[in-house]
Formats: sequence, C-alpha cells, structure tokens
Amino acid sequence: MKKIAILLLFFISIQFIYSQQNSRVIITGVPFLLVAADARSAGLADQGVATSTDVFSQQYNPAKYAFAIDAQGFSASYTPYLTDLVNDISLGQVTYYKRFGAEGRSAFAGSLRFFGLGQIELRQNADDDPFIVEPSEMALDASYSLKLSERFSMAVAGRYIRSALRIPTGETDATPASTFAVDVAGFYQGEETAFSDFNGRLRLGFNFQNMGPKINYDAGESDDDSANFLPANLRLGGSYDFIFDDYNKVSLNVEVAKLLVPTPQSADLDGDGLVTTPEELDLRNQNNLDYNRINWVSGMFQSFGDAPGGFSEELKEFTYSVSTEYVYQDAFAMRLGYFNESAIKGARKFFSLGAGFKYNAVKVDVSYLFSASQVRNPLENTLRFSLTFNFGEKYDDY
Repeated sequence: MKKIAILLLFFISIQFIYSQQNSRVIITGVPFLLVAADARSAGLADQGVATSTDVFSQQYNPAKYAFAIDAQGFSASYTPYLTDLVNDISLGQVTYYKRFGAEGRSAFAGSLRFFGLGQIELRQNADDDPFIVEPSEMALDASYSLKLSERFSMAVAGRYIRSALRIPTGETDATPASTFAVDVAGFYQGEETAFSDFNGRLRLGFNFQNMGPKINYDAGESDDDSANFLPANLRLGGSYDFIFDDYNKVSLNVEVAKLLVPTPQSADLDGDGLVTTPEELDLRNQNNLDYNRINWVSGMFQSFGDAPGGFSEELKEFTYSVSTEYVYQDAFAMRLGYFNESAIKGARKFFSLGAGFKYNAVKVDVSYLFSASQVRNPLENTLRFSLTFNFGEKYDDY
C-alpha cells in the first residue's frame, strides 16, 4: 500500500495517544515504545509488570527473569498496524533471556523492537517517477536482573533508540534521530499459600521505564528547544493466582501506569476551548517555549504536579487495566482484559482477548483487540502473534 507523506505517517505512529478536541494529551517522541509488542500481554490489556514470568518480560518488567522457570527462552512477535488502512506497517520484536549464576539468581536478557512504516512514494508532480522512502524506528535493549532475596528481585535495563522518520533530500539532512534510555524495575513473588478450596500466590511489580534524554528529530539542532520527551513511564501492578488443582489456575491482574512527562499548559484564558485572541496566542507561544526548555530529569518530577486542572486532572493522567488469565495444565490459556484512559488524556479504551497454546518447548500466543472508545485505535480488529521457545534446565521458583 502506497502512502503520500512522511508527516502523515509520523502522526499515525502516535495516533493512539490522540483524543478529542479541547483535550490535554501528553505527546512524546517514539511512542511505539509503549505499544505491547507481544500477544500474551496484548491479550491481558497491555499488562506485564506483575504477571507471571515469560520471555516477553523485557518490555514490562525485566526483574521477572530472575524467577523464570526455564533457564533460557527465545521469542518472536509480530503485530500488524493500521490494518484497516494499509498492509505494510507493522511492529516486530525478538527477545532472548538466560538465567545464570549460583542457583540461577541472575538473568540477562536482550531484545530488538522494530517499527516499520512501509514504503512511501513521494512526487512533486503526478507524472514524476516516485521517490521511495521506508521510514522506521527501532529499540535495542539489554537488561540484568538479580534476586535480592528468595522472593524479591530488581533489574536495570539500557535501551538504544533510533528513529529514521526524516525524508532524505538534497537540502535536508536525513540523519536518524537517536538517544538512549534506562529502566529500573522490581518484582515480588510470594509463596504459595493454602486455603480451604484453593492455593494462592501474590505477585507485585514496578518499573520506571524509558528514562533518558529527549530525542531530537531536527538534525543540526543540539538544544532541548527542538527535542521531544521520551515516553518515560511508571508501571505499578499486582497479580494473584487462584490455584485450584494441578491442572486449573486463574490469575487476576491489575495495573496502573502514568507518563513521567510534563503536561502542556493551557492558553485558553476565557475557557471557550479555543485559542484565538492575541493574548491567548502570545501565551501559547510562551507556554510552548517554556515547555520545550524543561529538562527531561526535571520533567519527570514535574509530571506529578503540573496538570492545569490540579489534582483531579493529575489523577486522569493515570491509566488502569484489569485482566484475567485461565491456564489449564500449563498447556492452554485463555485471556481477557480491559484498558481505560481518561477521555481528555487520550481516550484509549479497549477490551482484549487472547489465547495461548503450548506443546513441549514451543508456545504460540494470539490476541485480538476491541475498541470501546469513539477514538479509533490503530490496533483495532488486529490479530497479534507470538512464538516462544523455552529450553535448558528447570528452576523450582514458581
């Protein structure tokens, strides 16, 4: 499918955080970092910070790898994007992890995410030969996790980010934008507790994600005035397993998240939802200048108390999701989830369905998303697929 302009695709890539008019949506660079790249988490409404350990933990909470049952694992995931409009935009990810050290207390993991925006034909005139470009974005991750006790682990992750969205021309420097980020995560997995009708297990997790310098799409500009914040994000979650017998288990999961990015300030002085008067236009320009000059570190702390609407609006910047997963004999899984975001902060609301099938060391996961918002979701009506291979010795940490 041929598209028309690189600018259109840039806005498509961040469409999932857009909302209706008069909203105060926080817009960042490289938003693909927040899109669930694997089918299991997608089936659980984009959760993963406190769910049971899997190969996909790198994107959500790498501290979980220290509790992996298998010594090693590899996965490949594929997510078509905007399938109702085009057929060559997709998000792919490959991940590998390995536990090592005394009693497997440490783990290393690496992953590569690639967001391909397909081919774009550019012409000055309708009869000209097209100039074809293939914009893309990628993130290369590495993480290390360590058990600090028998029930708690922490992890750090480093991430190299590259965004090649500029159009190469004779007058434009098309050097890809790049930056780096770090994650700091923790994970707690409790002991299995016996009750009268079932056994239970609690899990808790947190992750400070994508903390790093702004990304600058304007080649030749080195100051923050022309750069975009990364989608720094805080995830907090809890999960509880209801283990009925050796064959049947149900997990209930809850997760909240918040962008650690400053909120743009409003220039609507008269409250009519429009910025039209000279005073409002001047204030908007000054607000934009002040916003661009915020350092990324200061911005993370500022993000907890800078919403123009006060504390009530600050609460609306949190998203939440709930999900459940039924597992039969660790061979078959069914998943259901719901994700909610405030209407003035992006209006993402959707239900998700998922399933998993495991045979020996191979596992296949699929998921499907149903939008529950008036704002179209670019992943609506899309099947996502993941393939996992687990191998090596088994650990009795679960």
